[in-house]
Amino acid sequence: MQNLWSDEEAKAFKTDLEMRVYTSNLLGRSDELVLHGGGNTSVKTVTNGEDILLVKGSGWNLVDIKAEGFAPVKMKTLLEMAELKELSDSDMVSGQKAAMIDKSAPNPSVEAILHAIIPFKVVDHTHADAIVTMSNSVTGLQNIQKVFPNFLIIPYIMPGFILASKINEMIQGLDWSTCEGMILHNHGIFTFDDDAKKSYDKMIHAVTLAEDFLRENAAIIFDELTPKVFDVKKINIDAFMHINQTPLALHYASKDNLSAFATRGVLTPEHIIRTKRVPLILENENVEDALIAYEKEYIKYFEAFSKDEIMLHPKPKYAVIKDFGVVSFGKTQKEADVINDVVSHTMLAVLRADKLGGYTSISLKNSFEMEYWELEQAKLKK
Repeated sequence: MQNLWSDEEAKAFKTDLEMRVYTSNLLGRSDELVLHGGGNTSVKTVTNGEDILLVKGSGWNLVDIKAEGFAPVKMKTLLEMAELKELSDSDMVSGQKAAMIDKSAPNPSVEAILHAIIPFKVVDHTHADAIVTMSNSVTGLQNIQKVFPNFLIIPYIMPGFILASKINEMIQGLDWSTCEGMILHNHGIFTFDDDAKKSYDKMIHAVTLAEDFLRENAAIIFDELTPKVFDVKKINIDAFMHINQTPLALHYASKDNLSAFATRGVLTPEHIIRTKRVPLILENENVEDALIAYEKEYIKYFEAFSKDEIMLHPKPKYAVIKDFGVVSFGKTQKEADVINDVVSHTMLAVLRADKLGGYTSISLKNSFEMEYWELEQAKLKK
């Protein structure tokens, strides 16, 4: 993982927020760290004598976030929230917004409380491919403990208040001088420091360790394949498509028993909002039957876990077509392209995790809870 820090560039940034913007942009420049809105960053500062958390705001990407993309939230409120026994995510969001000292700023990240309870000035969080590839394998826990002995390892917990509350319990009495970071199983990694450069350096160093481990233990050689002929116009789902026939996509689509191989879940939880849990699998030309079967299976999945949620559209977001490649669908070309990016990173992670004993994602129940998160449902109910 290349360290993009430049002493010459950094000279231009004087304030806490300016430096926070700079290192956030550095993280965002690498797709192997964050994709399309993924990850979040923060810096603790003092404004008018009050401790404030400046945290990435909703709707911003790290690669191009600016000063106005950070939400200023009172630390006192966030720390009080962390001690609560129960708090719905919708109440958390409204409480955080009420605690902002600039009401025109974007909504704070749902991880704001977690950033607040980490007792360092600068906090970086990414969904680094190498880290989640390791954790999304059946040998993930033991490998992570071996490569990262001084990291706090967190089992998978739903993002938001539940995650922050659990970590708040786990860090009571923790000797932070011995903790180099946190790894959230099936989710991502946190690094932190009182210096922006050092926190960024720690992130790059940790991800490099994971990449080195994968290079040594999970190398992938792509087969030289020629895609078969397939008429993608038969798949009438959205107005736009992204057809992926790269060596990675062809290798992935050539695997035996695709219906089992390519339907093992998302790489990191937030991806499910973009891709759904599993793709449409096409191993023959009968597209209509496959689509009907997909929708029936999706409705079955919804009914198994739903309470009062509104069902999302049951059609697939992408398809893996035997010996042809991968096709992503979108209402716009940008949406189809974004889904393709997410799927491409997932495919490589699946292949590598299989080299480590087998790929495994979050459970069906956890997948549903993330896909039907109350914050997303609230947007639909409006």
